[in-house]
Amino acid sequence: MVIPTKPHIVLLSSPGYGHLIPILHLAERLVTHHSATVTVIVITTDSLFADSHFLRLLHTSSSLFNLVVLPLPLHDLPISPHDDIVTRLALIVRASLPEVRAALVAMRERPSAMVVDLFTTEAIKVAEDLGMIKYVFAAQSAWFLAQTAYYPYIEKISLQERVEIPGCVTVPADSLSECLFVRRHPELVRVGLEIATADGVLVNTWEDLDRRSLESFRSEEFMGGIIKAPVLAVGPLVGGPGRSDSRSEVMEWLDKQPAESVLFISFGTGGTLTTRQTIEMAWGLEMSQQKFVWVIRQPLDYDASASQYFESKAGDEHLVARYLPEGFLDRNKENGKVVPLWGPQAEILAHCAIGGFLSHCGWNSTLESLVNGVPMIGWPLYAEQDMNATMLAHEIGVAVRPEARPSWEVIGRAEIETMIREVMVGEDRVRMRSRAKELKNSAEKAIGKGGTSSEALAMFVKECEVKAGFMAKNESDAYDRMDVLNNGFAIAASN
Repeated sequence: MVIPTKPHIVLLSSPGYGHLIPILHLAERLVTHHSATVTVIVITTDSLFADSHFLRLLHTSSSLFNLVVLPLPLHDLPISPHDDIVTRLALIVRASLPEVRAALVAMRERPSAMVVDLFTTEAIKVAEDLGMIKYVFAAQSAWFLAQTAYYPYIEKISLQERVEIPGCVTVPADSLSECLFVRRHPELVRVGLEIATADGVLVNTWEDLDRRSLESFRSEEFMGGIIKAPVLAVGPLVGGPGRSDSRSEVMEWLDKQPAESVLFISFGTGGTLTTRQTIEMAWGLEMSQQKFVWVIRQPLDYDASASQYFESKAGDEHLVARYLPEGFLDRNKENGKVVPLWGPQAEILAHCAIGGFLSHCGWNSTLESLVNGVPMIGWPLYAEQDMNATMLAHEIGVAVRPEARPSWEVIGRAEIETMIREVMVGEDRVRMRSRAKELKNSAEKAIGKGGTSSEALAMFVKECEVKAGFMAKNESDAYDRMDVLNNGFAIAASN
């Protein structure tokens, strides 16, 4: 194994597009802006590894950094159909740890640091055993990071309560992930405790967006008493718009639309609606009389996340039309575009014709909307998305959301129509768009030269450089000691 003179940083991603994408953006930033050597280790499942979108994502990223993919056969794991997402992820990651360790040991250039995400924190011990700096990368908000780190100290949560997190905005209990209410989730308790053992935490946010939560980590009276290591805001880490020849028809249609006149509707790489909710969404959209681009996939009536962490997104594009109201496509062919399965989200959100985004509020999608100054309609489906929607609507002021939680009950067409019109043509749209553009400008400053996020990431890289130098010196000293011993043996032998 070669000891590098510049930092070699390993990033470890848990299964799922939503976890991998920000890891890839972090890797790209470390290479292009900080001249680090980066290896990304991807824990995934065999079925997801065979997915064409997944392979394309890896192929387009792999030219900048080293890539190691560890696909696990799901049938070999003790996963029950009744296990929640957190438990499934924990079982997959735990089974992958021997391969992660083997991959690290086999690397030609010895890594000086390993960065794990919130679902691969068990690998912190592996990094520690191998003498590496160990950081956690929270691809979510600092508010969610605080809730995760504080979770082991919360005795009980009920729907009637607000969860008090030291120094942060209180969290409405009904905004938390459903798995938190079942019991004191042992895997989430473990993750919360393991975060505190890291040498630091990187968060995919920036100061102006998440200030109160970030400040709580800097005070021992609040979250700084739980996570004593530095918590660094290094975001927003998002991809820029790229070329997408397969969806050029949509972009050409957008080119012909007036500025800020089109609503974009997408539920991320894994989100789906039920059959009934798809029908209500279509009617609400048509009743609003607003232009739209809707990325739609076949409805699922049992899983809002579409098992996005474990399975391919493949499906029959021709099935989509049968789940829409009769005549919907013909009646709206001039007013909108329906895109089956997948659309170039970053490219669409960056288009000047987009005036609003109806989103599941995954953090990646949230950041992509904000960096383009686009206000939102929050439609949370699973995980921490309800927290994000609450933050966007009530704390930041760039979104509206349904009164009920969409993952718990069907939202009717009349309420959908009202929300769409409020964001696209309502009286409050000017305020929301102005606030969204303020955040767009502050995000650009944060990641620009001398910006807070850019400087924070530079601090992390500097720590890795010091570690790399320390390892190189120790290795050099070891060789010097070996030379002395060898010379001594040679002299003794000649005598």
